Amino acid sequence: MRKAFAGLAALLMLAVVAQFFLAASGAFDTAPNDESFQPHRMLGGGIVLLSVLVTIAAATARMPGRLIGLSGLVAGLAVVQFLIKAVATVFDSTGGSTTAGQLVFGLHAVNGLAIMAVAGRIVRQAGQLSRPAATTRQVP
Repeated sequence: MRKAFAGLAALLMLAVVAQFFLAASGAFDTAPNDESFQPHRMLGGGIVLLSVLVTIAAATARMPGRLIGLSGLVAGLAVVQFLIKAVATVFDSTGGSTTAGQLVFGLHAVNGLAIMAVAGRIVRQAGQLSRPAATTRQVP
């Protein structure tokens, strides 16, 4: 079960990297608009679901509590991404982009980096814990 958890953690990391790619693709579209970011939004929802699945897999595999908590943290941070977008939209509801809305939305990228850092740590620790323990050989 630990190898399955490590595989899901790696898949989560791959999804987070793809999320950055999709954000950049939407931002550098020839005419960036709301539709340009649709794949980015769709994958964001998938990352929330995948991170919940990773958390359940961590608990099922009886991983250390800290690793289960980190897995849950990714789910929480992914939900915060949607909240940041909603708050930035409220600031910009006057019809144009405001400085406050831009500053709040800047937190979306910072939070994305935090998600990537936590997901990377999960992958590293899951890989270490899924390997069989090294046996020591006695020299005659």
